[in-house]
Amino acid sequence: MDRTVIAYVIYLLVSIGLTIWVARTLSKNGRVFLADVLHGNEKLADAVNHLLVVGFYLVNLGFVALYLSDDETIIDARGIFEALSTKLGVVLLVLGVMHLANVYVLNRIRRRGAMEREQVPPVPPQGWVAPQAQA
Repeated sequence: MDRTVIAYVIYLLVSIGLTIWVARTLSKNGRVFLADVLHGNEKLADAVNHLLVVGFYLVNLGFVALYLSDDETIIDARGIFEALSTKLGVVLLVLGVMHLANVYVLNRIRRRGAMEREQVPPVPPQGWVAPQAQA
């Protein structure tokens, strides 16, 4: 088997495995944020969480597929490691950026929900007062 094909197979296995691991971590821990933002609506939190995970998979696996091809022929074992380190390093950076973007978005949504809850008066109005004429 060609060494380039071996590098491709290793790259795909590691990249897909890392993508699945990060997506599961985001899904499990992001659900807590979503449940808080959505005022305990578990069903809606699960639905939004699932949509975010699907988007995460599509973006990352699309990038992995686009970044697969290489113009150089790998001659020896050293070439395999060099090609893999470059490709996997870029994939890890993209996964990290996507992870930080997800955390940022979830935190923004959570903050917005907290601010909306603070705008509700703690006690409902108990009466109405007519405006007074200014002197």
